Amino acid sequence: MSVIGQSLPRVDASTKVTGEARYPGDLNLPYQTYMKILFANRPHARIRNIDVTRAEMLPGVIAVFTAKDVPVNEYGLIMPDQPVLCGPGSTKPYTDHVRWIGDQVALVVAETEAIAEQGRDLIVVDYEDLLSFALVNLSLDWHPFVPKKSVQILFPYPTVTSHGSECGEMPFIDPIGNGFG
Repeated sequence: MSVIGQSLPRVDASTKVTGEARYPGDLNLPYQTYMKILFANRPHARIRNIDVTRAEMLPGVIAVFTAKDVPVNEYGLIMPDQPVLCGPGSTKPYTDHVRWIGDQVALVVAETEAIAEQGRDLIVVDYEDLLSFALVNLSLDWHPFVPKKSVQILFPYPTVTSHGSECGEMPFIDPIGNGFG
């Protein structure tokens, strides 16, 4: 019997729709550890220093990791151009910069989830806030490394404001002035 053009029942459908399916977050094993991540929470900054002393001294904290603890501090889908953890101490250049609020700065591993969260909150990060732009054309005008005569960027997708509302399409930026804009 051919399955082409046929609806096939999913083996896991009933457990998912009834809430009985188990996911990795549902599993608790003996001697399990928990990890919490400290995110940058700022769009663009240089990390001057990360003080993990208080987190490391908290009873129940097993380990605290920062960029200096990651020997190969890079990853990426196409090329390894992103740091695993941002902060000073890495051998990869510019890993001491955060480039968006979701950049990871430190990891805390602990005996319980509550202790991991408490340890994460005890980490003190000294940031030097840097300029950040919400609009591409402002960024292109300011950034010293962007060649002004050879950049063409088109954003055909709807963009979303920081308030979550759709604001239409971004305009075509034509810094060369060749009439495509």
